[in-house]
Amino acid sequence: MQALDLARWQFAITTVYHFFFVPLTLGLALLVAIMETIYVRTGDESYKRMTQFWGKLFVINFAMGVVTGIVQEFQFGMNWSTYSRFVGDIFGAPLAIEALLAFYLESTFIGLWIFGWDKLPKRTHLATIWVVAIGSNISALWILIANSFMQEPVGFVIRNGRAQMTNFFALLTNPNLLVQFPHVFFSGVLTGSFFVLGISAYHLARKRTTDTTLFRRSLKLGMVTALVAGIMVALVGHTQGQHMVATQPMKMAAAEALYNSEDPASFSLFTIGNPSGSQEVFSIRVPDLLSLLAFNSFSGKVQGINDLQAQYVKQYGPGNYIPPVPLIYWTFRIMVGTGVLMILLALWGMIGVMRKRIETQRRFLWLLVPAIALPFIANSSGWLMTELGRQPWIVNGLLKTSDAVSPTVNAGMVLFSLIAFTLIYGALMAVDVFLMVRFAKVAPVAEADAENNGQIAPESAVAEVY
Repeated sequence: MQALDLARWQFAITTVYHFFFVPLTLGLALLVAIMETIYVRTGDESYKRMTQFWGKLFVINFAMGVVTGIVQEFQFGMNWSTYSRFVGDIFGAPLAIEALLAFYLESTFIGLWIFGWDKLPKRTHLATIWVVAIGSNISALWILIANSFMQEPVGFVIRNGRAQMTNFFALLTNPNLLVQFPHVFFSGVLTGSFFVLGISAYHLARKRTTDTTLFRRSLKLGMVTALVAGIMVALVGHTQGQHMVATQPMKMAAAEALYNSEDPASFSLFTIGNPSGSQEVFSIRVPDLLSLLAFNSFSGKVQGINDLQAQYVKQYGPGNYIPPVPLIYWTFRIMVGTGVLMILLALWGMIGVMRKRIETQRRFLWLLVPAIALPFIANSSGWLMTELGRQPWIVNGLLKTSDAVSPTVNAGMVLFSLIAFTLIYGALMAVDVFLMVRFAKVAPVAEADAENNGQIAPESAVAEVY
């Protein structure tokens, strides 16, 4: 394999590894902050135990996210130096701000939160977790500002063969960012919610915990936030899809395996292409539905792959401008399918909560345990679809991925680091899963039971992780 292929594999693998942790950090930080807010407002000790229990799991995930994320940026200089030279004047600004503002902010205050139990005033301690939750999402915002430039370049000029920023405000108001960030934010909340739901359901279904109040309340909170976040992900995703039709029509055409332009356009329920993915062999389609989704009307032209390929050849010169259609098509459907399933599970669960029968539905509770994996599958599929669908461009319409690789890095060098990173990240993932399972299975002992058994609660349950 060439250095280009290996570099793409390396960045894809490390990104997917890292993105396992990011959405959970975004969502779980917010849920923990809500739990502690209720504790401070009510003085109910069960909410304190709830905050500390989920806080331990949040800290483990946060630490793994930091470790896996640090390596990401080094690859820009090592494997993608041509890309860094071309877009560094623009790409570097949001990444620097993310590190100096958001990352240092959340890293500092998470330490205060971990070790500040019973040392800081309640409201001050509560403020620290809110700063962590806000800082985490601000961090995601700056990363997406950088990524949105790759999807839809704005606020720049080309001088001396490099993209140079002319309007920083244009980066902050990039139309792609305005639809991408809400989608990522609510996906994070959905991930955190199903994480809380699955573990709470596990303890309630086993009926071995002495603190059923903690997990019953966690289940209810997770169910509400999961339903709200699931609906918002769908609504924002619909808006994002409409924006994609206008700005990245090839990505949408690949996601629908639409080879020829249609007006009105049909929606693919199931399509089989030839081995190369260059043409349709068999499909089941719903007439006019794609036009409705794209334009809110039963009429509207959606451009097809073949027409766009011919258009791009005239615009950019000879070349293949078609992304890997089978991958885009199926990752899109995995993302949407798992999203719909999560909404249905949350809706069914909310009905049980409202009828006060959720704890008696043991089959449903056990179903929620493996459902923890659903948002992680959806997040990874959506991210792959977003990045693969932009190919062959690394910066849409400006720089091809094949032209962005480091010219002096050979295949052997990249292969060595690819194997090393994959093994290290795999080990870190195994450690993360082990710690998560270990601490998730240990249910807190209710305060009354702890006193009766002569147990002394630790000053900070969260600090046990260390």
